[in-house]
Amino acid sequence: MDLDLDERLLDLLSQNGRESIANLARKLGVSRATVKEHMATLERRKIIEGYTIRFHPQHQQKWVNAYLMIEINPKLTGSVVRNMDKIPAVQALYSISGNYDLLARVCCESTEQLDETIDRISNLQGVDKTMTSMVLAAKFQR
Repeated sequence: MDLDLDERLLDLLSQNGRESIANLARKLGVSRATVKEHMATLERRKIIEGYTIRFHPQHQQKWVNAYLMIEINPKLTGSVVRNMDKIPAVQALYSISGNYDLLARVCCESTEQLDETIDRISNLQGVDKTMTSMVLAAKFQR
C-alpha cells in the first residue's frame, strides 16, 4: 500500500471529486489501473464514502444557509436525530461539546422556509432550545 500515493490521490479528489481517472493518473504519474485500484481500496477501507460536487460560492449565495445549535434532552437523542434526518433542509448534523448538544447545518430556498424549518426542529420532542446563526457569505471553502 502506497500511503503517499493515497494522500496525493485524496488531495486531488478533495479538490475535484469528479476528476477523470485518466487525469488523476496523469497528475499522479501512475497508470489508470493503479488509480482505480487505490480508489477501490480507499472505498473498502471506508476512507472514501462518495464523490460529489462543490457549489461555487456565487451559486450558494442564492440559498439561505444557517447553523442551528440545539439543546436536547439526552434521553431522547436517538429520536431527535432520526426525526432531523427526515428534514430535507438539514444538510448535516453534528454532536458538539459545550452548552448545546447538536449543531445542524441547514440550507433553505428562502428565509420563510428557514423559519418553517427552525419551527419544525424546535417542536420536535426532546428539543429544549435552539440558537440560530445565519451564514452571510462564504469567504472560502475546501
